[in-house]
Amino acid sequence: MSKPVIAFYDTRSYDREFFSAILKDYPFDIRFLSVHLSADTAGMAKDCVAACVFVNDTVDSETIAALRESKVGLVAMRCAGYNNVDLKAAYGAMHVVRVPAYSPYAVAEHAAALVLTLNRKTHRAYNRVRDGNFTLDGLLGYDLHGRTAGIIGTGRIGRCLVNILKGFGMKILAYDAFPDQTYAAETGVSYVDLPTIYREAQIISLHCPLTPQTRHLVNDQAFEQMRDGVMLINTGRGELLDTRALIRALKSGRVGAAGLDVYEEEGEYFFEDLSSKVVADDVLARLLTFPNVIITAHQAFFTRDAMESIARTTLDNIQDYLRGGFLPNEICYRCEKNCVKKNKQRCF
Repeated sequence: MSKPVIAFYDTRSYDREFFSAILKDYPFDIRFLSVHLSADTAGMAKDCVAACVFVNDTVDSETIAALRESKVGLVAMRCAGYNNVDLKAAYGAMHVVRVPAYSPYAVAEHAAALVLTLNRKTHRAYNRVRDGNFTLDGLLGYDLHGRTAGIIGTGRIGRCLVNILKGFGMKILAYDAFPDQTYAAETGVSYVDLPTIYREAQIISLHCPLTPQTRHLVNDQAFEQMRDGVMLINTGRGELLDTRALIRALKSGRVGAAGLDVYEEEGEYFFEDLSSKVVADDVLARLLTFPNVIITAHQAFFTRDAMESIARTTLDNIQDYLRGGFLPNEICYRCEKNCVKKNKQRCF
């Protein structure tokens, strides 16, 4: 009897490496596909029991309907975010699971790397020295010790970054829609409102989920409240930040440096080799001209530890579905979170 098959969309060589390495432990096979999932490509999952997708795949109502026509009953996100999934359209049609945590250290450490690089201009120093230029002009940074960081979102990743920045001796201000005062008391973190973070923090890092309420959370009005020369880091979701507003703030000097691992229109560009082509996105092209902006291609998650964890949790999620058991990482379409109760019942 043939094994069930899972359609893996938008896969790269590293996906094939990490998932293939442990596939022998599971009772199904994988059909690796390089294309993005959309309504037009959903037919490629024909005869598959599940579709595994990533951050730039489109899982809207049309795609879900097309997947159902192909008899797909599960969408398995191999990531934590799910803002690209229409959960209401999926409700009653198929299950949606995710990887709620893989390695928060990976993302937090990448955020810290962006902070250090932007502050000490190591990217510019590296290129300069390779050209035989050993001058220090334009490379002046500042001590992180004693300065203030603002962390927006204190989930697993935000808390990891708090620990890193506290190691530098920074004062930490935090904002979260659901502040944890016990955590604050234990760590010395101060929960404050967003205007206070904007007003006082020299470095602001975004780690909140993307929801209708947080889309363009950092916009022109937010930048107006920030201190001159603020450093902004975004390793969360691109749409947390109004990119055009960021460009205006960079041009005015309100933002002194920006480190972005995500971009709100990244779908066409990130994870692709476009080195021989012109970047047609005028906003992205403009960002790339700033010497005080570092853009990385959504790589904050990309460590061996994180990839191994993502692969294992994703395949475990699929195995739970095939066994007909409870799905601990299923997303509730009402709460838009994993709302597991003690009796393993959800609000839907």
